[in-house]
Amino acid sequence: MDSVERIRKYSNANGTSGFEQEIVRLFADDTKGLGKLEVDGMFNAILRRAENTGKKPVVQLDAHSDAVGLLTQAVRPNGMLKFVTLGGFVPTNLPAMKVKVRAKDGQFYPGVVATKPPHFMTVAERNAVPTVASMSVDIGSSSREETINDFKVDTGCPIFVDVDFQFNEKKGLLFGKDFDDRLGAAAMAEVMQQLAGKDLGVDVVAGLSAQEEVGLRGAYVAARKIEPDISIVLEGVPADDTFEPDWLSQTRMGGGPMLRDYDTTYIANQPFQNYATGLADQLGIPYTRAVRTGGGQDGAAIGNWKGCPTIVVGIPVRYEHTPYNWASLSDYQNSIALTKAVLERLDAKTIGEFSAF
Repeated sequence: MDSVERIRKYSNANGTSGFEQEIVRLFADDTKGLGKLEVDGMFNAILRRAENTGKKPVVQLDAHSDAVGLLTQAVRPNGMLKFVTLGGFVPTNLPAMKVKVRAKDGQFYPGVVATKPPHFMTVAERNAVPTVASMSVDIGSSSREETINDFKVDTGCPIFVDVDFQFNEKKGLLFGKDFDDRLGAAAMAEVMQQLAGKDLGVDVVAGLSAQEEVGLRGAYVAARKIEPDISIVLEGVPADDTFEPDWLSQTRMGGGPMLRDYDTTYIANQPFQNYATGLADQLGIPYTRAVRTGGGQDGAAIGNWKGCPTIVVGIPVRYEHTPYNWASLSDYQNSIALTKAVLERLDAKTIGEFSAF
């Protein structure tokens, strides 16, 4: 399948933290025949490239399968769902969001994040910032009994953002949900496909990690299983080009992959970072570098495991952790091109230089 169709499938698939099975099945189908796939009880999927020898340095590619979502906490007397967030949703982005709820029997039901209509609000309520505790998901039920007995929805049922992917072919623009990190997951699968059959100086293991949005949990587990010597994280990263001035904007849609130097959880290995940016300069691949005052990603979990050199190749995404995301196909393609170029050139000697002092 081509890149756009791959992104469409990954974006439209349902998967929030702890409920990543659908993404794992998609990744397994997409990479069938490329190597040995192992899936653990957290739904981390680890793909060891068929050409690996066991005698070369190990590179861990990482992308995470989960996206921000909601989880049913309880059913209210009126049949609506009280919920908690899975990952970093801002409460002001939740009202009127279209969702789908997976019942205990596997059936999906459409729903909406409901708040009191403005007609019934006091002036104070209209001016107040909404809270998650004051919201509900309405699936059309009229009682607690109906929700539990007829819809089969109760505590623990996952709630997914419901948005259909669209592509503007003329402009090369991607529009959809969960680009954090379905773009990274799709890109990782595509990198593995493009490397199939090639003789490399490293062994490559792709880790599709779970539960990133709730604390990088899957990456800690995957890194211990893979035991990498070096790592590249493919991540959908928040674009800042719609609100920062040009001189400060460091993650721009259409500006190429973002190579992150710093966030609140992570500092890139600078020799590896400079190697990647130098290679991008040599090959004419556009990129930006970013120093962030917030955020975090799997590079922290992997790099902190064994102190292995780690970089983040980020695909800029506008409006992350909201229902609707924009991204550029060219950024996705350039992220793949840079990652593939790095992997084709790495060897034991080069990797050793990243730890030299």
